[in-house]
Amino acid sequence: MKILIICSKAFYENIEPIKEKLESMGHIIELPNSYYDGNVEEKAWKLGNKAHSEFKEKMFRMSKERIGKVDAVLTLNFDKNGKKNYIGGATFLELYEAFMQNKKIYLYNDIPEGMLYDEISGFSPIVINGDLNLIK
Repeated sequence: MKILIICSKAFYENIEPIKEKLESMGHIIELPNSYYDGNVEEKAWKLGNKAHSEFKEKMFRMSKERIGKVDAVLTLNFDKNGKKNYIGGATFLELYEAFMQNKKIYLYNDIPEGMLYDEISGFSPIVINGDLNLIK
């Protein structure tokens, strides 16, 4: 299966072992849009609000296109800044896009409590609780 990993930039350090395990299981793994240049958003901010807005637009359009080319998304949702199983705004939008394109949606950990719980629950994600063997 071809899988796009989506997550907060704060979790990029967790990607490599997960990617390697999934590839050893025969999956083809796509990495987040800015994985290879984690500072790209900060660079856009330094160019001003307009440049940052254009960067975000480009990332949203890129996500839509990339999600269309995979079978599933795997959302890495670890704890961040005291928030359990954190899913940020951009990742939420990628989940929505995957849902709209009828892709399988996997969550590494449980759905986070909070104002988007009902919406994420409505995407019918498959919660794997860290067990990559559940990705099929």
